[in-house]
Amino acid sequence: MVHFAEQRSAPYSMIDRKHAVFTQVNNVVGTLNVLFGIREFLPDCHLIKLGTMGEYGTPNIDIEEGYIIVEHNGRKDVLPFPKQPGSFYHLSKVHDSHNMMFACKIWGLRATDLNQGVVYGTMTDETALDEALINRFDYDDVFGTVLNRFCVQTAIGQPLTVYGKGGQTRGFLDIRDTVRCIEIACHNPAARGECRVYNQFTEQFSVLDLAHLVESSARKLGLAVEIDHIPDPRVEAEQHYYNAKHSKLIDLGLQPHHLSDSLLESLTNIAMKYRDRVDASLMLPQVNWREPKNDRRMQMSMPSRSSAPEQRADLAASAGAKAKKG
Repeated sequence: MVHFAEQRSAPYSMIDRKHAVFTQVNNVVGTLNVLFGIREFLPDCHLIKLGTMGEYGTPNIDIEEGYIIVEHNGRKDVLPFPKQPGSFYHLSKVHDSHNMMFACKIWGLRATDLNQGVVYGTMTDETALDEALINRFDYDDVFGTVLNRFCVQTAIGQPLTVYGKGGQTRGFLDIRDTVRCIEIACHNPAARGECRVYNQFTEQFSVLDLAHLVESSARKLGLAVEIDHIPDPRVEAEQHYYNAKHSKLIDLGLQPHHLSDSLLESLTNIAMKYRDRVDASLMLPQVNWREPKNDRRMQMSMPSRSSAPEQRADLAASAGAKAKKG
């Protein structure tokens, strides 16, 4: 059983109490229902669940794949790696992980927790067969991913918005590798009573690294790109150590697709092709981690190229005020 049925956005979970409660109830209770269903109806089923690298946070030590060997006061044990989640969404994933480990322990279930990094790309071999199968390209401040946002901002002539210093470093992977990792987990099931954890990513980048990569790729396409540093709406380290292990899926046969100039150009060209559908007002962050309630403006109109600089300035000022308010 492959379980992806969860609210997937950290900013969404931080909008206000209602969104935080929905995220945790939907994700935690939903996964509990799945675990009880497996125990009652198909106890030998192998559960493959999507977790997140965000469960770990950004510790000042290497991140292991789910478990760490600890020596303390002369004794030694293998324990779940310490979790430092950065949002109510990431907390829901931590709760899921603990519930899965507990269910495997008491009921002898089989589970694989795929702690996934940030996904980029839009095409797999199957979706490339026909344009009608085109994938989602989320770019907004709540559901969008950073590389998608940068490519869309390049396409519509907006500066690339880097939160804070831009040293926030995360694991990334191509969508083709996401699909392959799930396939590998399916073909190599966990043992009875085992809750194993795979760190599902292939490369590490900082946000500023990605901005410079997109800038360089855009220049080759004849597009001028600026990079803007704006106040970070999240409560996170803007520069930090980050080294996460990710060898288990590679050992099982994953052959990674690394981020290349050709893929960046492809993403930018997709954004260029569909830029008439872009709502430029949804780029800048409207959810401030420091506030218990955020009012998101839904301006569903695309500013003209001539008015875009003025609107960007207004939005940037608003975002800055929200971040400074905390």
